[in-house]
Amino acid sequence: MNLSNQKILIFGGGSGMGLALARRCVEAGAEVIIAGRGEQKLKEARQALGNPASLDVAAVDIGREDQVAALFAGIGSLDHIVSTAADIEGAYRLLPELDLKAAQRVVDSKLFGPLLLAKHGAPRLDATGSMTFVSGIAAYRPAARGSVVAAVNAALEGLVRALAVELAPIRVNAVSPGWVDTDIWAQVAGDRKAETLAAMAERLPVGRVGQPADIADALLFLIGNGFTTGTTLHVEGGHRLI
Repeated sequence: MNLSNQKILIFGGGSGMGLALARRCVEAGAEVIIAGRGEQKLKEARQALGNPASLDVAAVDIGREDQVAALFAGIGSLDHIVSTAADIEGAYRLLPELDLKAAQRVVDSKLFGPLLLAKHGAPRLDATGSMTFVSGIAAYRPAARGSVVAAVNAALEGLVRALAVELAPIRVNAVSPGWVDTDIWAQVAGDRKAETLAAMAERLPVGRVGQPADIADALLFLIGNGFTTGTTLHVEGGHRLI
């Protein structure tokens, strides 16, 4: 894909799927801005991508409207906005152990955050532009300890459909990944990360768990396909079949 003369904002671009997408976009000739809360993580992401002149970073909390509004006020016009941001620390708990503050952080990062990006970012987008968010398999295959994440992923997909109608002709879509080998699994499974992912790989029809690049490719498809909106693209190795 040729993304020359395209300007793309990626929230959550400091690691995992967002970083993989940033790499794809830079390689395709786009001007890229990666945003996230951690300045050190953003610095490391810039270094990992080779410090290209076409890359900028911005320390912003996606759940803070004042910070999101300030970012868009100084960013100029955009072609595409993507968010892979997800703060799930402490959210995978059985209900008796669930801390409501941890649940709120999931809502802020994966639901209210995209809503704020739409509110303040849509005016910066060209009519041919797009917004793409990341939900997840938990909305379809919920498990014990995952009630909050399942609920937020499902709500995000509802928001995507509503925004696709309200913001048209700007396109709004979601990618729903399955199990992807990212740092998040250290929070979910702890020391059993490798064992947990290996067990799922044996169950999946494709015989492996996902990699960040798999999701980056799906995000790129939605960025580039001008006839897709209000859609959730499932990239989960057949997880919904098992």
